[in-house]
Amino acid sequence: MLSPTLPSVDDTVTRLAVPAQPGAPETGQETTAQTDDDHGWSLSPSRAADFLTCPLLFRFRVIDRLPEAPSPAMARGTLVHAVLERLFDEPAASRSPQAAAGLIEPEWDRLVAAEPELAGLFGDEAERETWLEQARGMIDRYFTLEDPTRLEPAHRELRVQAVLGSGLRLRGYIDRLDVAAGGEVRIVDYKTGTAPRADFEARAMFQMRFYALVLWRTQGTIPRLLQLIYLGNGEIMRYAPDEADLMATERKIEALWRAIERAVRTGDWRPRPSKLCDWCAHQALCPAFGGTPPPLPSTGQFAGPTGPHTSAAAGSALTVSALERDRDHEI
Repeated sequence: MLSPTLPSVDDTVTRLAVPAQPGAPETGQETTAQTDDDHGWSLSPSRAADFLTCPLLFRFRVIDRLPEAPSPAMARGTLVHAVLERLFDEPAASRSPQAAAGLIEPEWDRLVAAEPELAGLFGDEAERETWLEQARGMIDRYFTLEDPTRLEPAHRELRVQAVLGSGLRLRGYIDRLDVAAGGEVRIVDYKTGTAPRADFEARAMFQMRFYALVLWRTQGTIPRLLQLIYLGNGEIMRYAPDEADLMATERKIEALWRAIERAVRTGDWRPRPSKLCDWCAHQALCPAFGGTPPPLPSTGQFAGPTGPHTSAAAGSALTVSALERDRDHEI
C-alpha cells in the first residue's frame, strides 16, 4: 500500500535551501571537488557514490574531467525527469497520463535543440521511436505509483547545500520536495532503472540520506520520509530517517572526504573492479583492463579539495545531468 501523499504546500519550505536560479545547471550537474566563487570545495551525492564505487572513476570524472558521451539510456533518464518536472506545471486536474504523454515529444525536441549531438543517438527513425516508446512506458508506469492530481510539490529540481562543522560543503539537486500542511517533509527521487536487490538497498538510499542530512543541517528538521520511485519496474522504496541515521551519514561523509583528500595527497587512485565496470566509459584507460590513466594534472592545475582547480569542465550539461540521473546501478 502506498503511503499517504503530502498534498499541501508550506511556503516556509523556501527556508530549507536556495532554489536554483535561472540558468543554473539541471539536476545532478554539480561536481565534487569543484570550486565556486563564494564557498570553495563541495561534495555531491553522485561524486560521493563515484568514490565509493571506484576511486579511479572519481579521479577520471572530477580531476581529469574526462568527457562521457550521452547514451540512449542516459538521455531517456533526462527526458523522463524533464517530463515529470513539467507535468506539475499543469493544473492539478489536468495532470493525466495523456497530458504527460503530450509532453514527451516537445521535451525531447527541447533537449535536442540544446544538445544537437543527441540527434545522432539513433540509427534511424524506427530506433528513435522504439526508444521514445520505452520513455512513454516509464511515464505511464509513474501513474500507477502516484496520483499527481493530489500532489502540490513545494519544490522541483531544488538546489540544496549545507556546510558541515568541518567546513565541507554538501550540495545537490532534489527531484521533488513535498511538504504537508503540518510541515512534514518528504524527499522524492525518480530513478529510471529498476529497484535494487535487498542487499543493495542501503547503498541506494545513501543519496537520500545525503539530501536529508543537508536539509537537517540547514533547517533543523529531519525529513519524515525518503522515497525512491523506480520507473524501470514500478517499485517504490521508502525510508523514515531519524537523528541517529543522519549523524551516522555525516560521519560516513566526513570519513569519505578524508579518504578523498588522502588520495589527492598521495596520488593513489586505484581502481576497484566490480560488475559496475560494465557501465564504465573509461575502461580503455583503466589498469584493471590493461589501460593507462592519463598523467595527473600538475599541482598548479589541481591543488586538491582544499585548493583551486583550473581545468576545463568536460562534457555537456545534458551529459552530466543524464549520468547523475540514470546511474541507478551505482546508487
